[in-house]
Order: sequence, then C-alpha cells, then structure tokens
Amino acid sequence: MYHKAYGIIETLAPLHIGASAGEETGNLNLIFRDQFTQTGIIPGSSIRGRFRADMRTNERGLENKWYGQESIEIPQDTEEQSETPEAPEADRTKTAKKRKDTTEALVKFEYASLVWLPVFCPGQPIVWVTCPRLLKRYAQITGINPEGCSLESIYELLKTKPSSKHPVKLNQPRDRLFFNLGFLDNLQNTPDLSHWVPTNSKVQPDNLVVVDDADISLIHDMALYRQTRTKLKDDVKIVDNFFGFEALPEDSILIFPVAIKKTSTDDQKWQPLTSNTEQLYFGGLESIGCGRCHVTLSGIYFEPENPQ
Repeated sequence: MYHKAYGIIETLAPLHIGASAGEETGNLNLIFRDQFTQTGIIPGSSIRGRFRADMRTNERGLENKWYGQESIEIPQDTEEQSETPEAPEADRTKTAKKRKDTTEALVKFEYASLVWLPVFCPGQPIVWVTCPRLLKRYAQITGINPEGCSLESIYELLKTKPSSKHPVKLNQPRDRLFFNLGFLDNLQNTPDLSHWVPTNSKVQPDNLVVVDDADISLIHDMALYRQTRTKLKDDVKIVDNFFGFEALPEDSILIFPVAIKKTSTDDQKWQPLTSNTEQLYFGGLESIGCGRCHVTLSGIYFEPENPQ
C-alpha cells in the first residue's frame, strides 16, 4: 500500500526544534526529545513543513497533492427555509455558508531520531555515541543487520562485558576514554561499528561508542549545544532580558522514515530534492546560525532501476 523510503539528516550547524525563542527572564528553550531515551528528535510535522514550504516556493500547487490540502474555508451558496414550511418561494433567502475541506497526504513522515551524537572528550578525539535502542530504529528503517556486528551481537556484548558496557573502535588504541562525567575503561578488542554509519556522512567510523540505553540520556545532555542570549534595551547597551536555548550539535546524524502512498496511477514520482540530496534549514533560530542540515533521501523508491 505504501512505497518505503527514508531520509538521513546530518546537522551542519546547531539544530534547535522545540520551545520558541522568547524574552522571558531565565527561560531555557528546550528541544523536543524521545520519550524513552530522552534524546533529541525532529517531529514529523517539522519535516513535513520544511518540504511543503520548499515545494510551495518551487512548484506551487503540487504541495497540496503530496502533502495534503490544508484546512480552508470555502464559500458556498445554500437556500435556507423560513421557519414556516408553507412559506412562499419569495421568503426563502440566499445565505453564504462556509465549510472546511482537507485531503489526505500522499507522503507520510515520521519523526527523526538520532543515530550518532558527537561528544567532546577533553584532550582526546571527538567520539560519536549511540545506544542499542537508537540503532534498533535505524536497523528497522534501513533493513541492515551486518554480519560480524549485528544488533544482536551488540546487545550481547553490552550484557556480557563485566568491566565496561561501551563497545568502541578508536583511531588509536586506547584503554580509557575520558568524558566530562567520568571514564570508560577497557575499550580494546571491540567490534567494528563502521557498518552502522550512513554512507557519505562525516562520522569517523573509528571513533564510535555504543553505551547502554540507561546511559545515553546523561551523555546526550552533556553533548548538547547551549547558548545564553540577551536582549538589550533599544536606546542603550543595557541588558533588558536574557534567555538561553539548547540544540543538537553539528555533525549529529538523524534518520526518519517516509511512506509514499501507492495510487492507481503512479504517473508522477515524488522528487522534493535535487539529486535526492540538498541542504535545508530545520527548526528555528536560523537568523543566528542554527538549523542548517544536509538531507539525503534513500531507499528502494529512489533507486533508478526500481523507482517504485
């Protein structure tokens, strides 16, 4: 009933999608998070809105076909009977009523979840961190389960490794990795996780860490980009209000599934991006350098030999 596809988002700047920027004193504008891992997400409505806005600009009219007709008010002339059924024809009045009309979208978007999150380690290389639950969603969407480093083997390693729950492959052999919150020990002889890295991403396949599902939330909060902003008075350089926001750091990798509804006549293919890859802005605070991302659409639907 649906063609399957998916999108890979790689952040090129901090990404903030959540509470809007206000001027409330001490307000921290938080990002949207997954309810289980407490890691940052991009809601499907935000992804749909971005694609819809771009199509409205470049191919006006087609956005209603692919993403559904928005709720609108349509004037409609109707005849209204007077209270007395026996009233003559002349007593009937013409009135203008309005109704709302929507249509189903042909393209369905789900939320984008993290695959890899870059974390700064003082005096050591930046590492990209994930957890089995995030990898499980990545595997469900892409269909991968590489031999030698399957999802089952990662789960098993996290369960059976007594002194460390963190499989990692670093460029230089290390026994210890230092985070701001502590150390990860005994990192030798761990599986190669490069198969779990999306193609053409900037993630370094030798600097990958998988932590337990219970640990990802704390590491995620440590890795977030945070900035405090101030609003000055209009006529003098005096702080009027201040507020802060948090965002996913650049070089984060996210994935979202897409479903394209099959129709009786698939005469036109959904092609929202140039060559299925493009730079787009997501979220808010674009005017201060947030939201720039590199988006790639993949899946059988976009393969030339099997476009459907």
